[in-house]
Amino acid sequence: MNHFAVFFKKELKESVKTYKLLLLGIVFLILGIMNPLVAKLTPDLLASFLPEGMSITIPEPSSLDSWAQFFKNIQQMGLIVVLLVFSGVLTNELSRGTLVLLLTKGLPRQTVILAKYAAMLVLWTMSVAISHVVTWVYTVYLFPDNLSQNLFFATFCLWFFGALLLAVLLLGGTLVSSSYGSLLVTGGLVVLLNLLNLFSALKEYNPLALATKNMDVVSGAVAVSELYPQIGITVALILATLGLTVLLFRRKLV
Repeated sequence: MNHFAVFFKKELKESVKTYKLLLLGIVFLILGIMNPLVAKLTPDLLASFLPEGMSITIPEPSSLDSWAQFFKNIQQMGLIVVLLVFSGVLTNELSRGTLVLLLTKGLPRQTVILAKYAAMLVLWTMSVAISHVVTWVYTVYLFPDNLSQNLFFATFCLWFFGALLLAVLLLGGTLVSSSYGSLLVTGGLVVLLNLLNLFSALKEYNPLALATKNMDVVSGAVAVSELYPQIGITVALILATLGLTVLLFRRKLV
């Protein structure tokens, strides 16, 4: 446990020194500010681009539009930034030789994997929390309509899907000793999950639902309990992925 605490602190300090913490904080803060503002300004922007003399009925924006922007931006931009930032979290240290030195001095290999995953999870949690809180504050101010529900659970589901991708990213870094390889492995998982959605019998258990049904949960179209199977499957996948990563890293020659 002492090895884990020391290496975990080292990972967090490095995230500050390499500006990962600052970069993620800025990106997700900007996304949090953008979400309600885009929802508020979209009708006016659409109206301004219409040809003169033409008019269309544009629904009045609501809190649902703001949270739709939140989930879309985190999925399409936030997660991509996080994966890019952490893509070399294992391979960079191996290539520089700094990790080899620590391993030869007796640092347990499972500690390396688990501490790196924990540090990534902390930064991912911080990033989502920043964007969620900022979006919530602005949304309450701009759209006091109380139409959105289960916001914490919907955000938790998206966060949990991100936790799965981070575990796979570490596995990719162990399988393929390059940051590009880890990204390809993670992208391969996303493609596979999308393909599984083609089979209706598997949709109920597909972890991808944690990142695609968020607005259905917020609007009340999908009950919270309907995502329990996907959460259970995701827990099992994360544990299995970390276990496999530790096993492969123990056998890896560095």
